[in-house]
Amino acid sequence: MEKEFYSHGKLLLSGEYLVLDGARALALPCRFGQWLRTETLTEPVIHWVSLDHEKKVWFETTIPKASLEKSVSGQPFPREISQRLIYFLRQARRLNPQFLSDPNGVRVTTLLEFPRKWGLGSSSTLISNLARWAEINPYDLLAGSMGGSGYDLACATASSPVFYRLDPKSPPMVEPAAFDPPFSEQLFFVFLNDKQDSGEAIRRYRKKKFDRSKMVLEISGISEALVKATELNDFETLLARHEELLSEVLDLPPVKQSRFADFPGSIKSLGAWGGDFVLATGREEAQQYFIKKGYPTVIPYAQMIL
Repeated sequence: MEKEFYSHGKLLLSGEYLVLDGARALALPCRFGQWLRTETLTEPVIHWVSLDHEKKVWFETTIPKASLEKSVSGQPFPREISQRLIYFLRQARRLNPQFLSDPNGVRVTTLLEFPRKWGLGSSSTLISNLARWAEINPYDLLAGSMGGSGYDLACATASSPVFYRLDPKSPPMVEPAAFDPPFSEQLFFVFLNDKQDSGEAIRRYRKKKFDRSKMVLEISGISEALVKATELNDFETLLARHEELLSEVLDLPPVKQSRFADFPGSIKSLGAWGGDFVLATGREEAQQYFIKKGYPTVIPYAQMIL
């Protein structure tokens, strides 16, 4: 029997890093995502094929179903792609022993709608699709494998922006965010030609010493204020303050200061600092600024965000 699942990519407008400590973050689901399709095979194997945004095979493997019986308890999450996939599938079996328990095999085809290097969530969209296929909680699958805040899983099945907050005593809090800026035609995203390692960025953040409670409150306030902003100038002031606060925490210069000091508009890092996408403000000539600087991937807000 054939099945099909789809999950959206993500961008984190506010709350990067601090979301791990309970800050209310503003997360944006993207128009780009990932498909996962399955079809039954008679041989007891999982034949996996991953296609990129050009529908070219970038990964392929065959996994005997019997190998999924092995436990991954106590094992570190692997770095190699095929071992990561096996780890995901074993964790899914642990969470739902009925998953892939019949004698048949399965062919799985995944299709990304965005380049893998963009950092829009090739892993989170896979986890989301796998969780729905296995009929398990995606946050449990994340916790048992890669770890992280999980905001990207909230975006995977959202149809509009959301507020996201972690609570140690309950499941993640996901609420609709009425973020529909009237100045959206002056917002665009720029890819910095460098994919960040979010796991490593989180490890560095965890070692920082600062007043986390105070910072969580201020960042949460900025997230809420961003949604309410009706004027671009107010929105830019909030972005600048967010960058200033995170710069203090991370002991890193904001991206505008380090790369684009002569840009007249605002620039904000999204997610792990130092790579992936940034949000910038301005009109058509502002977009040309980045193209001339050697950053050709410039995407208007309406073409990126649901």
